[in-house]
Amino acid sequence: MKKLRVLVLCGGQSAEHAVSLVSARSVLAGLDSRRYAARLVHIDRQGRWRRSRRELLTDHVGSRAAAALCKSRPLPPSELLADADVVFPVLHGPLGEDGTVQGLLELCAVPYVGCGVLGSALGMDKEISKRLCIHAGLPILPYAVLRHPEHAAALARRLGWPIFVKPARMGSSVGVTKVERMGQLGPAVREAFRYDDKIVMEQGVPAREIECAVLGDPWAKPGDPLELRASICGEIAPRTEFYTYAAKYLDPQGAELKVPAGLPAATAARVRTLALHAFRILDGYGMARADFLLDRNTGKIWFNEVNTIPGFTSISMYPRLWKESGVDAPELIHRLILLALRRHRARSRLQTAP
Repeated sequence: MKKLRVLVLCGGQSAEHAVSLVSARSVLAGLDSRRYAARLVHIDRQGRWRRSRRELLTDHVGSRAAAALCKSRPLPPSELLADADVVFPVLHGPLGEDGTVQGLLELCAVPYVGCGVLGSALGMDKEISKRLCIHAGLPILPYAVLRHPEHAAALARRLGWPIFVKPARMGSSVGVTKVERMGQLGPAVREAFRYDDKIVMEQGVPAREIECAVLGDPWAKPGDPLELRASICGEIAPRTEFYTYAAKYLDPQGAELKVPAGLPAATAARVRTLALHAFRILDGYGMARADFLLDRNTGKIWFNEVNTIPGFTSISMYPRLWKESGVDAPELIHRLILLALRRHRARSRLQTAP
C-alpha cells in the first residue's frame, strides 16, 4: 500500500516560532510510519519556505534549531506543496494559525489538518470570538478592546482591578500582563502593542485554569468514528500568578498539569459541553483546545478562548488530554489526517461557478 505523504509545516513568522519547532518534532514522532511518509518544511522568520530534516529539531524551546533549519535553499511554497498528499500545519500564532496559511492551502487545493480559513481566523481573534460567543450565550468575562493607548486608563477604571492586558491575536501568553494598579498599566499596554495593533483588556478573577480538547467533524452523524468529541478536562496550576510563556516552555517547574482535573462530575460535564458549543460557534473543524476559567469564589465557569493549533510538545495539554481519554498520539494524528482528507473530498465536490 502506498504511503500518504504528510508534510509537517513548522516555524513561521510569529513570536511562537520556537514553540512550533518543538511541536513539529512531536507530530513527526507520532506519525505512524506504516501509513505515512513524513516531509518536513520550515518557514523561517522572514517567511521563506525550505525542505528540512527532522533530525535538526530538538525538544527544547530555547535551542538553536531554527538556525540549522535555515541552511537549505528557499523554495516556492507551490513546489513544496506539490510533494504532499496532506499538510499538517504546526504553526502557532499569526501568519500560521489565523487563516492565512489555511487560505494558501485552499488555493493550492491541498488537504490540511485543523480548522478552515474562517474557523482559524475566528479562533485567533480574541475580540471577535468573544463577540460571537456572547451572542450565543456563552459566559464571557467583561472585557474591552483598545486601539489607542491613551484610552487605556478609562477602560481599566471601567473594568476594575485586576485586569489582563493581552494582544488580541497572539497565543502562548506572549505579550500578556496581569495589571493590578494604574502604575502598571502603561508598560503592560506597550508590551501588548509590540505584538498586535489591537489589544484586549479583560477583567481578572481568582480562578483555576481548566482546559478541554476537542476532536472531530462537527457535522458528522452520531456513531461516525470521526464525530465531534470532547476529552476529559485538565487543569493548569501555574507556580506564577498566571500561566506565562516562561512557565509554559522555559521553566520545567513552571506549572503542574493535572489530568484529569479535580472537578465535580457536573462541572466537568459543563466544561465539555461548553467546549463543544464554542467549537461549533467559531466554525471549528478537526481540532482545538478550549480554555476556561473556574472562579474560585463563585464556582462559575467562564469561557476564555480556543486554540485552533494547540501545542503538541511533550508537555502540551492537547495530546495529553487525548492520551488520558484513550487516544494515543499516533491514533490522534491519524484521526486528524482522516478528518483533513474527509473535508477536502467534500469541498472538492463543490462547484465554484454555475
